[in-house]
Amino acid sequence: MNDATIRIAVLDDYQDAALRFADWSPLEGRAEVTVFRDHEADHDALVRRLAPYDVICVMRERTPMTANLIAALPRLRLIASTGRGNASIDEAAAASRGVQVVHTNYSSTPTIEFTWAAILGLARGIADEAASVRAGAWQAGLGVELRGKTLGILGLGRIGSKVARIGQAFGMQVIAWSQNLAEETAGALGVRRVTKQELLARSDFLTIHTRLSERTRGIIGAEDLAAMKPGARLINSSRGPIVDEAALVDALSHGRLAGAAIDVFDEEPLPPAHPFRTLPNVLATPHIGYVTEEMYRTFYGDTVRNVLDWLDRHAA
Repeated sequence: MNDATIRIAVLDDYQDAALRFADWSPLEGRAEVTVFRDHEADHDALVRRLAPYDVICVMRERTPMTANLIAALPRLRLIASTGRGNASIDEAAAASRGVQVVHTNYSSTPTIEFTWAAILGLARGIADEAASVRAGAWQAGLGVELRGKTLGILGLGRIGSKVARIGQAFGMQVIAWSQNLAEETAGALGVRRVTKQELLARSDFLTIHTRLSERTRGIIGAEDLAAMKPGARLINSSRGPIVDEAALVDALSHGRLAGAAIDVFDEEPLPPAHPFRTLPNVLATPHIGYVTEEMYRTFYGDTVRNVLDWLDRHAA
């Protein structure tokens, strides 16, 4: 291998899936591919790891491509991201250094289905009951039914609208709020548009489906959690910082909420000593809302095609 070899790094392949769910053979003889299964969070260590690479393939926001990181990688020429957009990539910094950023196709189906797995798992205590059986015991608690309950949706867009239809199929009353939600949009889905205050006060299950932005960061804070029913349950499969994490830990620790199903966190992977790992009323999962075989075939297959296209145009 000489210094002219195109080197490709595939980051954060936790499940050793990248090479299994796409055909990388068209890159043979044109580039060298290295897959990293672990996550490196330390900036200096990450720079040392990535310094030899021309192309970096990132899985969603697992490794943020910040301006500082991009500036520290003089060989970097292409960032190949999964998903249709990636807010953790500083695209302005990339453009200023001549680094191209490309994306893949995406389907909201896995997240919609996962949301209902989380709601049902939380409502029926699935994880606790399964753990009880594994431990040699038997029934551990009581579940609650969904029919007749109020499902509150924060964000009635591509994902939230589908979640709403499934809630209606379960016989739930569905209400929704977001900063830009129009009465006509909600009405067309048979959903009642309410104020934020009413959303919090009425929801038995509150599920979050809005993008993380400066407007939505911390949009559910301590006062909002305090306004929810004592028996309410919160589900977040969107982005961790939309909910004030410390406030949620406090509310759950003191029993002000019945429970929460959390798939996204302020820091990922979740630190080993984080309370979400041990709180008995938390169903915590490791950001798997989009993690399916079908989605990975799309992500990695499109990534290979994106890299090949870039090679054809820029690395002949």
